Amino acid sequence: MTSRRQFLKFSALGTAATVLMPQLAHAATVNKPIVVSTWEHGGPANEEAWKILQRDGRALDAVEAGVRVPEADPDVRTVGYGGYPDASGRVTLDACIMDENMNCGSVAFLQDIKHPISVARKVMENSPHVMLVGEGAKRFALEQGFKEENLLTEQSKAEWQAWLKGREVQHINIENHDTIGMLALDANGDLSGACTTSGAAYKMHGRVGDSPIIGAGLYVDNEIGAATATGMGELMMKTVGCHLVVELMRQGASPQQACRQAVMRIAHKLDDYQKFQVGFLALNKAGEYGAYCIQPGFNYAVRDEAGSLLKDGKSLLESQA
Repeated sequence: MTSRRQFLKFSALGTAATVLMPQLAHAATVNKPIVVSTWEHGGPANEEAWKILQRDGRALDAVEAGVRVPEADPDVRTVGYGGYPDASGRVTLDACIMDENMNCGSVAFLQDIKHPISVARKVMENSPHVMLVGEGAKRFALEQGFKEENLLTEQSKAEWQAWLKGREVQHINIENHDTIGMLALDANGDLSGACTTSGAAYKMHGRVGDSPIIGAGLYVDNEIGAATATGMGELMMKTVGCHLVVELMRQGASPQQACRQAVMRIAHKLDDYQKFQVGFLALNKAGEYGAYCIQPGFNYAVRDEAGSLLKDGKSLLESQA
C-alpha cells in the first residue's frame, strides 16, 4: 500500500517531469548561440555581443560587452553617458548582471561612472554583496579602477534646463523608454543577462527603478530561461515581473506566452493600464524568444547564426484595436 509520503514524492517527481518536458523536447534543436536585447539600440549592442558568442565565448562576457555599447553612446539618451538627468540635473545610473550559476551583481543610483554594468559585474565577482548603491557604489567603482567623469552632455543639459521651466512629468511610454536589457545563450548552452539604464527622464533625485533589481528588471535561471523588462519600472517591481516570466516558462509556457501572461497580470491589476508601458523580453534554453508589451512601439533586436533582426513586440492595446 502506497503511503501518503510516497504518494507526495511520486506526485512531485511527476510534476517536475511535466514541467521540464518542454525543455527536454527542444534539446535536439537548440538555437545557439543567440543574443536578444530591447529596443533598436540593441542592434549595435547585439553585434558586439555576437563577436564573443561566435568564438564560443561565455554568455556573461557577451552581455557585458554588448550593453557597454549604448552605455558609451551619447545618442542613446536613456542609457549611460548622455542619458537624461534626474530632476536635479544629475545623471544617475542603475544596472545589474546575472550569470548561469545564479551569481549576480547590481548597482543603483550610481553617478559619474560611464559603465555601470561593468561595476555591477565587479560587485558580483569582487565583493560579498549583490547590490551597492549611491556613494558606496561609486567609491567601490573607483577602488576597482573605474574613471570618474561627467556624464551630462550639453544636449541633455539643455533639454533638462528647458524642462525646468514647466516641470512636466515625463511619463514612461514609447517615447520615454529607459533601458537596454540583453539576454544571451552561448554555444555551451548557458544563459546570462544584463540590464542597464539612466532611468526615467527628470525623475525624482534618488529614484531607482526595476533595472538593477534581480527578479524585477532581469532574471536568469539556467535550467529554464531568462527575461528582462522595460517601461514603467515601478510596475515590474510590484510584480517581480522577470522572475514571473521565467516561472511561467518553467510551467511550460513559451517565451512569447510567458511575456504575454506577465503583461496581462499587470494590466489586470490596473484600471488605467493604457497610460503605461510595460514590456518583457524572454529567451529559453532552446534558444526560442518572445516579447509582449502594453502599448505598441516596443521593439527588440535578435542576433543568431541566421543574421540580425529587429522585431516589433506584440502588444495588448494593439490586440484590442
